[in-house]
Amino acid sequence: MEPPHTPAADTAAAFVTRLSVESPDRMRDLGRRLAALLRPGDLVMLSGELGAGKTTLTRGLGEGLGVRGAVTSPTFVIARVHPPLGDGPPLVHVDAYRLGGGLDEMEDLDLDVSLPESVVVVEWGDGKVEDLTEDRLRVVIERGVGDTADERRMVTVSGVGERWRREAPTGLGE
Repeated sequence: MEPPHTPAADTAAAFVTRLSVESPDRMRDLGRRLAALLRPGDLVMLSGELGAGKTTLTRGLGEGLGVRGAVTSPTFVIARVHPPLGDGPPLVHVDAYRLGGGLDEMEDLDLDVSLPESVVVVEWGDGKVEDLTEDRLRVVIERGVGDTADERRMVTVSGVGERWRREAPTGLGE
């Protein structure tokens, strides 16, 4: 794990951690580790170019949360709800790629209704869902770093808001 890093875009972040992720399997592992930190009401925003690994990370989140159904990209349906298999929260997986700007279109998805009892993951959510809550986890995935540019990713995880100021995670890179 690399030392914490504070990109200019994350200056309001309670914590920032940068990780090198070597393969899709490791991206799923990271999703499972992040899932252990999440609770109902959490918003996770995922950013990265097409094919960067956002859905792979979300697949790991779903495994870690113990939800039903295969976690696949919701690009054409915009949002999928994965109910829990046990006592955990449902996972609401949103792909905002085809949506216009702002919270107006997002309101049609009733995410503000789902958020209190679910973990909501929004791919391509920058500039669209920040107003849902002051507390959010932002994950930025960058492709093409290092010698194995085809699989290695640089992942920046930042927590915004009081919830993440109180509960900054440790050991994400392990």
